[in-house]
Amino acid sequence: MSEETLYCGWAPVSDRLYRDYHDTEWGVPERDPRALWEKLQLDGMQAGLSWITILRKREAIREEFDQFDPERLARWTPKRAAKAMENPGIIRSPKKIDAVIGNAQVYLAMRDSGEDFSEYCWDWVGGKTVHGQWENFRQAPTFTEWSAAMSKDLKKRGFRFVGPTIVYAWAQAVGMVNDHELSCPRHREVRKTR
Repeated sequence: MSEETLYCGWAPVSDRLYRDYHDTEWGVPERDPRALWEKLQLDGMQAGLSWITILRKREAIREEFDQFDPERLARWTPKRAAKAMENPGIIRSPKKIDAVIGNAQVYLAMRDSGEDFSEYCWDWVGGKTVHGQWENFRQAPTFTEWSAAMSKDLKKRGFRFVGPTIVYAWAQAVGMVNDHELSCPRHREVRKTR
């Protein structure tokens, strides 16, 4: 078996950026509330695009969006959002930019009311990683009953760009779900992570 066939089929060896993301980030359980929120925003920005587009622009996006500091983003004015639209290094969608600003405000409202975003997120999967049992990444669902319920709850709170498929993809990325293929060495490594 070649190295190519050992790893998840969506992360080709030939694309170093994708492969590094697969090997070091994707599926690793994240518990930091702000990091979880940032990754949810990046997944929302992906809507209608490929994930590699986000990976290639991620550092420029972080820079433009004040390192995803919710306090700073929540205070963005229409003038500041218009300035971001001039940056060719980011996803230049007024709706997505407005969503990040609004989502920062909702995140802060949750925090200020005493709700920990990490606990909120992880409660949807019972506080621990759900381990998929897929031979091929295409067997994994694109959404689940709980991701649909979480999506509905996030939207009720005021979050945008958080549909069931975005929520599930984000949950895979932040290790709430381990959907590495069974033959992928990362499946076992993530399984050992506490």
